[in-house]
Amino acid sequence: MSQQQTNEKSIIQKLDLDGYVKQFQTFLAREKPVAMMGDINQHYRYIKALSRVQFPTPKPVPNLDAQLARIKKQAILGLDEIYAFVTMFSYFNTLSSVGFTEPLISWIQGIEIPEEIAEIIGYFTEEGDINPERDSELFKLERAIKQNKKDIKDTLYKLAHSSKLRDYLVDTQVHFNGGEETLLVRGGFNNAIKATVVARSSAGFFYILPQSISHLKEKESALLSTKEEIIFRYCKEISAVFFRWERFLVFINKEYDRFDHYQARVQFARAKEYVFILPSKTKRIKLEAFAHPAIEKPVPISMDFDKKIMLVTGVNAGGKTMLLKSMLSAVYLSKYLLPFACDEERTEVGHYKSIEAVIDDPQSVKNDISTFAGRMQEFAKLFGKEDAIVGVDEIELGTDSDEAASLFRVMLDELSKKGIHFIVTTHHKRLASLMATDDEVELIAALYDEERRLPTYTFLQGSIGKSYAFETAQRYGVPLAIVNKAKQVYGEDKDNLNELIEKSTTLEREMRMKIAKIDDELASVEKKKITLETEEFRLQEEHRKAIATLENRYNAATKKARQALNVKESTEGRRLLNVAHKYKDFKKKELDKADVIPLREGDKVKYRSHKGELIALRGKDATIIVDGLKMRVPLSQLKRRGEEPKPKVKPKPRKPKVDVNVETSGASVSIKLLGMYADEALDTVDKFLSDALVNNLNEVQIIHGTGAGVLSKLVGEYLKKHSKIGKFYRMPGNLGITVVEL
Repeated sequence: MSQQQTNEKSIIQKLDLDGYVKQFQTFLAREKPVAMMGDINQHYRYIKALSRVQFPTPKPVPNLDAQLARIKKQAILGLDEIYAFVTMFSYFNTLSSVGFTEPLISWIQGIEIPEEIAEIIGYFTEEGDINPERDSELFKLERAIKQNKKDIKDTLYKLAHSSKLRDYLVDTQVHFNGGEETLLVRGGFNNAIKATVVARSSAGFFYILPQSISHLKEKESALLSTKEEIIFRYCKEISAVFFRWERFLVFINKEYDRFDHYQARVQFARAKEYVFILPSKTKRIKLEAFAHPAIEKPVPISMDFDKKIMLVTGVNAGGKTMLLKSMLSAVYLSKYLLPFACDEERTEVGHYKSIEAVIDDPQSVKNDISTFAGRMQEFAKLFGKEDAIVGVDEIELGTDSDEAASLFRVMLDELSKKGIHFIVTTHHKRLASLMATDDEVELIAALYDEERRLPTYTFLQGSIGKSYAFETAQRYGVPLAIVNKAKQVYGEDKDNLNELIEKSTTLEREMRMKIAKIDDELASVEKKKITLETEEFRLQEEHRKAIATLENRYNAATKKARQALNVKESTEGRRLLNVAHKYKDFKKKELDKADVIPLREGDKVKYRSHKGELIALRGKDATIIVDGLKMRVPLSQLKRRGEEPKPKVKPKPRKPKVDVNVETSGASVSIKLLGMYADEALDTVDKFLSDALVNNLNEVQIIHGTGAGVLSKLVGEYLKKHSKIGKFYRMPGNLGITVVEL
């Protein structure tokens, strides 16, 4: 076992993750270290892609490193060793039919089994034997062996039920002993049958092999020997093929391990309802509803650690050590993409090069080392490390508390400068007070329920916790009189200090509960706001659809009216149709004006994603102030926010510029269609000609431009069908204008 594997095993045991790892390894197709080498981001993409599909579970395959080394030396593998490789080939063939998405599909399709190797897959049955149907000689041999076994069984059955052997038989069953079919008989059997004794039972009976089946056993031995020769021939031929494809076998063996890593993680996560957390580049550890897998009914941990040192104080047996192990466990599991229980959306775990746990008592009689000396040895090793996270449990263990507080204060400072982050549990109030003023130290208090006189296994950030040593002693059976006497010895001043610490912790806990309640209320209000905005949008959409429906009906009705007027001209009908057009336009403009509430100075406004206040208006521009910064922006891009109703914003239809020259009669003598769509242009021409006819104009001009000639063609076709048009032609010298005589 390598040094790295030894260290991994040690940290797994220290963090109580050995049971978790054993469970995980049951999902692997073959035993291997849990760590994955390579690009962790790429591994994460493959695992997430695999989590979205169903796939077949791979069959168990032994480690084949020794077999690969023998293939390289042209050795002949056994049938079971060859079948282990065949199992991997078959599995990748099966995966090629699974509906993977990228990046899995490119990877799996890139693993192409050579034809010579693929042919070997067909040699085997699902049990790992050579398929006799592919070899006529082997097929006949299998049938002969099967028939011979039947003959042996029938012969023994007849002997077991024969009258001459009845008095010596213990039972009439055929017993397998040492791989041989035998009968179990009493002493004196040689008077009734000739047989060879194979073994003796614990009751003094004999397992015998009758001589009457000895020729059948010899025949069986010869048949099996011939079969082994055929199997050896296959093994020799297949091993020669494997030698030619030795590099491919090394590749497929490595890829099988890689997929095994992925599938085991996915299957384990599904079985436990765990999630994967990709390590972030930051050094922050933010846990939300984390549950250590070693605890059967854990109190979920929520903790945010983004400083260099976390100092955990508080009640004895209150979960300080488990908090330390949970924080380090989250880092370890995330580092190797092992799933665990937490709130995936709100959890963030930083990446560290190494994880160290100074947890056990290093005292050793054998090595002649004290507890404190052992701790100093472990801390001395840390000065050679960088980018590490270290957990230290009961840092004051083994020496004077005041001296240790000063020493550890300096060591923690110096090591944190090397990029090492610490999670430390302690009962040293002096150490906590020395470090409390440091901005890079996060104080954590383990909480205690005074009413129930029990630890809560919850934690409060930003506070120093009381140890509750006297309460803990009483809880575990120490007489009350002894506890009270100890309190007197301890002294009133220190007891008062503990009381102040306890009150401070209680007040901070109450404050945070109130903040949490306010946050919940704000979230509820925000949820209601979103609901109202959704309802507003729905009503606006219904309103828009209703207007669109009415406009469609209006357009259909006016179209029918125009068709009727083209058939039978009516000056009054033309006039009423024009009035309807004007009434529609007027109503539309009034509706648009009614929808818009003009902005005023002092209004709360929103500009894109910024919120600000309108402080000045100048024509089409406005001056707003956002986060203390003045900005001059187009007035059209501002939206009101606050209690006043928001103006309904409607998409503006494309309106081409139409220039109309008006005579004193009130009717236009020319009209421009430039930029209009076909339907819009024809409606405009129809209205224009109606006005001209009502006002008794003799000649008008339609300006459609040249362009691609689409508008001029449409206008020409329309004028040909119009019953009141006397003549129309292109203006000489300007083909973009059509002159119409009425």
